[in-house]
Amino acid sequence: MSRDRYYVGLDIGSSEVRTVIAQEVSPEEPLRVIGVGATPSLGMRRGIVVDADSVAKCCNSALEQAERMAGHAAESVVVSVGGTDIVCQDALGVIAVGRADGEVVEDDMARVLEEVQARLTMPLNREIIHVIPKNYRLDDQKDIKNPVGMKGVRLEMNALVISGSTSYLKNIARSLDQAGTSAESFVVEPLACAESVLSVRQKELGTVLVNIGGSTTSIAVFEDGDLLHLAVLPVGSGHITNDIAIGLRTSIEVAEAVKVKFGSALPEEINKKDEIDLSLFDSQEDVYVSTKHVAEIVEARLEEIFSFVNEELKKIHREGLLPGGVVLSGGGSLLPGSIDLAKRVLRLPSQIGYPKPLGGMLDQVDTPPFSTVVGLLLLAQTNSTLSYSSGKGGGILPSSVYGILEKIRKWLKQFLP
Repeated sequence: MSRDRYYVGLDIGSSEVRTVIAQEVSPEEPLRVIGVGATPSLGMRRGIVVDADSVAKCCNSALEQAERMAGHAAESVVVSVGGTDIVCQDALGVIAVGRADGEVVEDDMARVLEEVQARLTMPLNREIIHVIPKNYRLDDQKDIKNPVGMKGVRLEMNALVISGSTSYLKNIARSLDQAGTSAESFVVEPLACAESVLSVRQKELGTVLVNIGGSTTSIAVFEDGDLLHLAVLPVGSGHITNDIAIGLRTSIEVAEAVKVKFGSALPEEINKKDEIDLSLFDSQEDVYVSTKHVAEIVEARLEEIFSFVNEELKKIHREGLLPGGVVLSGGGSLLPGSIDLAKRVLRLPSQIGYPKPLGGMLDQVDTPPFSTVVGLLLLAQTNSTLSYSSGKGGGILPSSVYGILEKIRKWLKQFLP
């Protein structure tokens, strides 16, 4: 493996844009982080582009920071896709096995994948981002993970299809073009975060990842190693800041500083007499506020977020039934008491998830807010993402079919001009 292979991840969030450039020294060693960039996000609202020019400037700033640090240009990037218009739906593809002896080969795998997409009727304003195989059925045998080499007549694929707004994807591509780079592939944000945070065992046991961002909270539910459900909720840690600003009758800047320094989701553990001097954050403020009152505001909004998560679990009949529990990620997960509140509301074991360890400047990316961008790098390295192009879907597949997909791509190349 060449020593000059680089990967660039770009996470365009509603509160911050983060870029990480990593170098692959060898396939056996962890990726080496050589460049990191972060800048406050402008032009995004609830994960959706509302000002493409502002998004372009933020991306350019974050990329330039990382490029200067790494000494390497980010010509193409793997980009996270978020927003409340992300939709996850089940799909089925059915084909007849092509070979006369009934053996399933890579050609059949490619055809059934195409059949899944062909069966879906997508509105003109939506694009398929990922097609994720859950399992296969060969004649009467169900729940097959890898049917290649097996024999039968009828091959079925059960898959999850994740789609997003066409305009959103085009706006992101336009912003990246203005920033001097291009999207190598798009990856739905909760999938990238899960790749970074969850272990194989957690995905097997049954776990829900809850990534609390600035204006959205995304969830990804795994069971038996497969993605079971995915959703993006229109509420995040930025709403906690807004609530504090309203409750204390102060500015957003002061409210954010109060949240970061004194925020807690456990008001019962705070003395009623404890107070916060707002003049510490703004010289024009001359009042004291109750620390317990701030904690009650934080608890109320965070409890609402977890209640929404619980509603999503009810939809798939997994409420209180995931042995792997809840793994919290994102900046909002760092609020004191978030783990205890998640346990109480969701009635599941809870913990904070941290990105898988990399090499290089690890201290800059080993926090929950960087989970998504680290996941983008890991997915780029394993080649488990397919480049997005208009009208086509990318895919992130279970590890058992990574090799199959690579063979399919090589097989298809022989027919391309």
